[in-house]
Amino acid sequence: LTLEEVIALKLELSTRSLRGKFYGFPIWKSLPEITRDAVLKYALSATRSKKEAARFLGISVSEFHKEVKKYKTESYFTE
Repeated sequence: LTLEEVIALKLELSTRSLRGKFYGFPIWKSLPEITRDAVLKYALSATRSKKEAARFLGISVSEFHKEVKKYKTESYFTE
């Protein structure tokens, strides 16, 4: 599957419980944030350290830590 197909499937599954509606949720404007969160989670899961994840993303370690805190990414892995 392509990345676009995976995203489409995830959206379809998430809207099933809402009967296909995302009323009130600004999905179009939220896409950059959703995408960054997903890539950040992938970088953490695909690398062995936070420093390596930062290098993978092409950002500094301090910027990486800011983003992890902003998106609360570590709590995703501890739940």
